[in-house]
Amino acid sequence: MSKISVKDGGILFETRDELAFVEPYGENCVRVRSTRNSRLSDESWTLLPPEKAYSSVSLENQDRAVLTNGSLTVTVEKTWSGCRIAFIRDGKTVLSTHEEHDLAVRYSHNEGDNYRTRVFFDPQDEHIYGLGQEQQGFFDRKGCTYDLMHWNTKSTLPVIYSSLGYGFLWNNPSPGRVEFGLNHTVWTADSCYQADYLVFVGKTPAEVLNRYARLTGFAPKMPDWAAGFWQSRCRYESQEEFMEAAREYHSRGIPVDAIVIDFFHWTEQGNCDFDPKYWPDPKGMVNELKELGMRPVVSYWPTINPKSRNWQEMDDRKLVIRTENGQYGTFEFWGQQTYVDMINPEARSFVWEQIKKTYIEYGIRTFWLDEAEPEVHPQQFSNLKTYAGNMAQTALMYPYYYAKCFHDGLKSEGEEEVVLLTRAAYPGSQKFGALVWNGDIGSDFRALKESIVSGLSMAMCGIPWWNSDIGGFFNGDTESDYFRELIVRWFQFGLFSPVMRLHGTRNKQSYCVDRNPGIICPGGGYNEIWHFGEENYTIIKDLILLRQRLKPYILKCAEKTSETGEPIMRPMFFDFPEDENCYKLNDQYMFGPDILFAPIVEQGQTQRSVYLPEGRWIRTSDKSVRVGGGFVTEKAEIREFIAFVKEGAEVAEVF
Repeated sequence: MSKISVKDGGILFETRDELAFVEPYGENCVRVRSTRNSRLSDESWTLLPPEKAYSSVSLENQDRAVLTNGSLTVTVEKTWSGCRIAFIRDGKTVLSTHEEHDLAVRYSHNEGDNYRTRVFFDPQDEHIYGLGQEQQGFFDRKGCTYDLMHWNTKSTLPVIYSSLGYGFLWNNPSPGRVEFGLNHTVWTADSCYQADYLVFVGKTPAEVLNRYARLTGFAPKMPDWAAGFWQSRCRYESQEEFMEAAREYHSRGIPVDAIVIDFFHWTEQGNCDFDPKYWPDPKGMVNELKELGMRPVVSYWPTINPKSRNWQEMDDRKLVIRTENGQYGTFEFWGQQTYVDMINPEARSFVWEQIKKTYIEYGIRTFWLDEAEPEVHPQQFSNLKTYAGNMAQTALMYPYYYAKCFHDGLKSEGEEEVVLLTRAAYPGSQKFGALVWNGDIGSDFRALKESIVSGLSMAMCGIPWWNSDIGGFFNGDTESDYFRELIVRWFQFGLFSPVMRLHGTRNKQSYCVDRNPGIICPGGGYNEIWHFGEENYTIIKDLILLRQRLKPYILKCAEKTSETGEPIMRPMFFDFPEDENCYKLNDQYMFGPDILFAPIVEQGQTQRSVYLPEGRWIRTSDKSVRVGGGFVTEKAEIREFIAFVKEGAEVAEVF
């Protein structure tokens, strides 16, 4: 016998096989929890506490209840075998649970109180965006199926925006799957105590993302230096080599705001230090970089093995991820490694104490949080144990607490400008200053094209600080014509990315010999802009100088981001939600409210079609005017890019 009742401002559905509760969670938002267990869990994972909601709830009869919260109305109705939940925005149903299924949720028992949990929704005529970053070309996720898990190049944020004007957050850190099928949408958690999701609405994409930021947090203000050019390569093997690059940039008059020291500068994985054989004077190095106007960024890996001086204490105190079956090793990379349990607050405190003794003491205040997924092989999450429990229920949260470790540590040292370059994220990571990049992608035009989709998708799930390795990471031959064309087109994309960062492991060129024979994990070839050919050098230098002139505009956009949650790099429909054509565009975008950028993403391409919404647009290259309202064909030789500025916008003077 099933029953619907009103309780604590929400709607309670009870049957012998399920307990479900629908409640307001801030303005224009509801949270739904359903379980096979006898009571609901109050675990909120990474959600912030709800803001005040001026809502009402009523029991219309014994078979139907209605909750109204601003523009969102939710109905819960008994069916012949369960209940149907419908979400109505301004009088139109935008989402509803699938009637063919007995209950609000389908459950398959795993063990204890945990179930494989599936929530089915009726199909809608809609476009779906978000879900984090996937290395594929489908910006519109409708019709696609995805695993909900992280790995290198894939970062799952289980939140989407629908063209029907609602957002959806699957509030469950268990690995799983989502299907945006033509016959139904299904969200699956492979192992969880309860289903948990939020639905929120707004009149525009901006309103929906603002509501999402109120649920999970706003990005901080971007510091001035972060909006400039970042130099990096995989990897500088020594302090001498690193400083040679920094000094050469400075002598050439090329502004570098941040320069990165990549992995294996340490003595052993699990030690937070510089190997004195190759990095003899870190403090002197940092002081010289300050004089050059460059901010050092240092890579940290949350990996450790028994050779680390910290191993025994961390292992004894359960500060590392443990296995349910077998030994410690979860990742083979220059020896068997396991991961620090960043979900454990004691582990975070322990790591930060090590960071303080070395990096902070040297004056380093910005960190690259690599291996943030974490990257375990094989991905058998039920074999891994953390402070929060088995990773079959909690794995997706790892990058959130990894970022929290460094954010909280830096704040405790009085650092106000927290920027954390990281390879994965989870809802809420943005409030810690997470700057996400799309991992170790290939050095090819396909990866460039897919990076546009990655950046726009991350923008639509609340990660406004995003970037890619300019030039891609793997297999770039800097002496080839292919790469030299690619690197220019990618630099043009980097110019109009929230952060402009060059990185990659380049094939070892004829002039690049083994610099330090016997060193652990040797680096790749040179990756400074004067190694990409004389013609390219001039082009790329001009792009970096243009980036410097664009910084006031970028910082103004970033300030708006910290106040409203709106992204810097955003899809066309964000600024033109009434234009149906804008929902079909995946290879051009707005960079802030005034710049439209249409990147070149094919080898040998020198022209492309660009959609201009209604209005008057100025081509930045020659100041010519185009009248919007349709597609235009634009040309761009290798020295040129295709960008437009709204007529009357101040930023037009920068170009």
